[in-house]
Amino acid sequence: MINKILLLFLGVFITAGEVSDEKEKLENINSAEMLLGEFTQADLEKPPHLRWFTPGYENYNPKEEAVGTIKENIGDYEILLFMGTWCGDSRYEVPKFFKLLDVVDFDKENLTSIAVNYAKKAPGDLDEKYNIHRVPTIIFMKDGEEIDRFVEYSIESLEEDVAKIVKGEEYTDPYSK
Repeated sequence: MINKILLLFLGVFITAGEVSDEKEKLENINSAEMLLGEFTQADLEKPPHLRWFTPGYENYNPKEEAVGTIKENIGDYEILLFMGTWCGDSRYEVPKFFKLLDVVDFDKENLTSIAVNYAKKAPGDLDEKYNIHRVPTIIFMKDGEEIDRFVEYSIESLEEDVAKIVKGEEYTDPYSK
């Protein structure tokens, strides 16, 4: 009877150790794949990110009317993009956003892209300065002042939401209601 109990405890400890080792391996893999800090579109076009970035970029076809509105109005803006390469919403919206910027010929010198960790923190203090709680968050600025922001997911569609923002129409992100 004592031998059975000892074997049971031994089995539990061995299994717990294996689960812990697997969890640590998974966290290390995720950390190695996570971008942190400033990045460019080119960083997302490389492994391991290209597996989700490329299809999202290539399969996105923004509505022409919204594209025209954006193209007419976006040139006056600087944009701050906060995202997590680990985040499903970022993986869905950010490839489309980069495609939208390419379609409207946005000058990417006016874009700062910042990758955050699971706690939505990045090196420096920009995540705190701009009150980042959800990703992606895309902040549209003029003359250093925030005009509006897109947070996490669209109300209508990415391009229609961005068109409202850059045209100066009333827009409320999902979390400001």
